[in-house]
Amino acid sequence: MRFTGNIDAKMDGKGRIFLPAAFRKILLREEIEGLILRRDVFQQCLVLYPENVWNEQVDLVASRASHFDRNGRAALRGFVAGAESITIDGNGRILIPRRYCDAVGLGSDVRFIGMDDTIEIWNRQKADQILEDTDALAIGLEQLMSDNTNIEPDTDTAHQ
Repeated sequence: MRFTGNIDAKMDGKGRIFLPAAFRKILLREEIEGLILRRDVFQQCLVLYPENVWNEQVDLVASRASHFDRNGRAALRGFVAGAESITIDGNGRILIPRRYCDAVGLGSDVRFIGMDDTIEIWNRQKADQILEDTDALAIGLEQLMSDNTNIEPDTDTAHQ
C-alpha cells in the first residue's frame, strides 16, 4: 500500500473533511477499514495510519521498549496515548477532533499528502512552505542517498 501525491480539501466548521477519493480507493482495495490519527512526531501536521500500519509501528516501538526501560516506556506511552481511532462515514468524510486541529493549526484549507504507507494532513499554507523548499529537498535526498562509507575526509580540515 502506497499513498502518493498531495490533494487540497476544505474542512467544515465541525471538523469534517472528505478523505480524497484516490486515498479511499487504496484503502478499499487493501480492505482497510480502521484508521488511526495522531500528531506527527516531528512536523506540525497530523498523520492518518491505516490500522495495520499503526499496529506495525506500535509493535516496533514496543519491541524496543523493555518493561524496565523508563525512557522507552515513556516514549511508547506518548506515542500510543496521542492516537485516536477514526472512521470514514458513509459520505467518505472523516471527523478530525478539535484538539488535533488546534494542535497543528488546521483551519478550513487543508492539504492531504501521501507519505508511503500513511497520509499526512497539513494546514495548506504550511504545506506550501515545506513543499516549495527545494533546497531542503535536495539536501535531504543527497544526505539520504549518499554512500557515507566512500566519502573522503575534507583535506582542509583533516590537516588542522
